[in-house]
Amino acid sequence: MRKGFVLKKIIILVLILALPGFLYYLLTAKGKNRYKPLSFYGPKIVAKTGRKFHGRFIPDTIYHKLADFSLADQDGKPVSFKNFDKKIFLASFFYTNCPDVCSTVNKNISELVYAYRKNPMVYFISITVDPQRDTPVALKAYSKKFEVTNKWFFLSGDTATTYKLARNGFLVNAVQAGKGDFIYSDKLILIDAEKRIRGYYDGTSAADLTKLNDEIKVLIAEELRKVDKALY
Repeated sequence: MRKGFVLKKIIILVLILALPGFLYYLLTAKGKNRYKPLSFYGPKIVAKTGRKFHGRFIPDTIYHKLADFSLADQDGKPVSFKNFDKKIFLASFFYTNCPDVCSTVNKNISELVYAYRKNPMVYFISITVDPQRDTPVALKAYSKKFEVTNKWFFLSGDTATTYKLARNGFLVNAVQAGKGDFIYSDKLILIDAEKRIRGYYDGTSAADLTKLNDEIKVLIAEELRKVDKALY
C-alpha cells in the first residue's frame, strides 16, 4: 500500500515537471515558432542599436514597460516587482463594493488561478480602486469568496499611487467620479516576464477568456525558449 502511494506521488511529480517541456514541444518545432507571437502594447521607441540580418540593419525597438510599484496585499505584506521576478502575471482593477461585474470577473480569474496553481511562472494581481474602504482586512474577507492561492494578490495603496499606476503603467483608466463611484477599466491585462503589456481581455467574455488562456501558454513558451537558448 505504501509503495503504491509513493509511486503515485512520483508519477504526479514527473507529470508536473514534464508539462512545461511538453508545452514547449507542442508550440515549437526544430527551433521555429509554431505560434504567432503576441503584440506589445503602449508607446514604442526605435533605438539606435540593432542587428544585421542578411546584410540589412534592423534597429531594436524599446517597448513600454511597467515601472516598479509598492502596494500591500490582503495580508498586509508589501508586494512589488520582487514578487514577480522573471514571472508572467495577469493584472486587473476592481473594488469590493462594485456591482456584479467585479464578482463575475474575479470568479473567472479564480478559475485561471486554479488552472495555473502548480505553474511557477504565472501569477495574478487584482488592484482595488477604492483603497480607503478596501483595506487589507477588507480585501482578505473579500478574497475568501474565491479560489485563492498564494499566486493571487489582492492589492491596495493610496489613490495617488494606484491611479498613476493604472494610467501610466497599465495604460487604463482609474479615477473616482464621486463618493462610492469609480471609473476604471474592467480589462484583464497580461504582463510578460520583462514587465511589458502583451494583451487586454474582457473579463466577462468567454471568447476572450479562452484567448487569454491560450496566450498565457504562448508567453510560457516564450520564456522556455529563452531558457533553451541560454543553455545552448
